[in-house]
Amino acid sequence: MGRAILDYYQLKNADRLRVFSPMFEEDEIPLTTLFRSYKSMPRIEQKALDMVKGRALDVGAASGCHSLVLQKRGIDVTAIDISPLSVETMKLRGVKKVMEQDFFELGSQRHDFTQKEQQYDTILMLMNGIGIVGTLNRMPRFFSLLDKILAPGGQVLCDSSDISYVFEGEMPDMIYYGEQSFYMQYKDIIGDSFPWLYIDSDTLKQIATANGYHAEVVAEGEHFDYLARITKINH
Repeated sequence: MGRAILDYYQLKNADRLRVFSPMFEEDEIPLTTLFRSYKSMPRIEQKALDMVKGRALDVGAASGCHSLVLQKRGIDVTAIDISPLSVETMKLRGVKKVMEQDFFELGSQRHDFTQKEQQYDTILMLMNGIGIVGTLNRMPRFFSLLDKILAPGGQVLCDSSDISYVFEGEMPDMIYYGEQSFYMQYKDIIGDSFPWLYIDSDTLKQIATANGYHAEVVAEGEHFDYLARITKINH
């Protein structure tokens, strides 16, 4: 994905970024969508950007389109991505704060979040961004990380989709229908398979509550997608 992003930025053209999954037919990610402006973004993404406050973290930032919008608005935003070529592209595009970083490694000892000014007031996870959690079993780890990096009064803005409609009432024989796996291909480069989570809003709310957080749907899209705001429950 990183190679496709950098090629598109440098050449203004690129081959198809193909997406494969055991459960679905072959698909592709239109690279133009990764470079869209605020006006071209879906309504729930616009809503999320309008809700950002304070020090922000853009998770899985790809080409940095969301970070660039926030940066122009004067928001202190840091963009992270695990792809070195995505990080290179964001730097070339003018994103000021960029890190090649695994979100789940932010809680490691080399990162210090003991002070409020080192934590984030908004964590942004867009384009089905909470999917990086991978499986429901990893959700407690996600909330445990929030305990460290989310500032008091902070928020997570994330979107996901309820894909139950795909199965037309006949759920597949699996633990949870939203747990899927994918791999990508760009030219002759084939990426490793990775888990991806599509979580319905009711399940998100239940797991959030069980881990000391409150999740609410603040916007709904046109294709069974939604934007959620997650905050810590104050006791």
